[in-house]
Amino acid sequence: MSDCPPAPIRNPAYASPVRVAISACLLGAQVRYDGGHKHNPLLSGLWARDVLYFPFCPESECGLGIPREPMHLVGTAEQPRICTRYSSIDHSHRLRLWCRHRLRTHQAAGVAGYLLKSRSPSCGMTQVTVWSEQEQQHHPALGILPGLLRAHHPHLPLAEGDLFTQAESLRHFVKIAREGNTPGVALTGSL
Repeated sequence: MSDCPPAPIRNPAYASPVRVAISACLLGAQVRYDGGHKHNPLLSGLWARDVLYFPFCPESECGLGIPREPMHLVGTAEQPRICTRYSSIDHSHRLRLWCRHRLRTHQAAGVAGYLLKSRSPSCGMTQVTVWSEQEQQHHPALGILPGLLRAHHPHLPLAEGDLFTQAESLRHFVKIAREGNTPGVALTGSL
């Protein structure tokens, strides 16, 4: 693991951009389990002139490769484990180690908020399911990264960037991030 976050993507039109970590697939990087992306053009649109992005992908950057077997959460919502869906390989330790490292580098870089991919076992805040050991019962849960963020950095605003469909919602998120990380704020795309 590198001590530096990946090179940020920045629109140079703004003098003092707010620093936002973002799931790389939302900017069009082909890092998803199937080699695809979930590009949201709104995130890289002209409104974003005051944002310095720090793109990341927990699963690919912790060494799981592209493409890779799909993952899901197993266990309990309080202590979820991230495992491959078909072969049941537990990657929880590896992914949590990477997440903690990346959170430290983001903190050092002054990241003021996170735009995450919804429904992802590593990044999702909504529509994420944790399955029982027998995969017979399931419950809503946070993905691994937002779980760590809420536990250790509750002041940082979080949003699921792929759910944003209007520029005004994104401007609101950037405003909250710029104004000093309101404690307890967690946003979804439905502002």
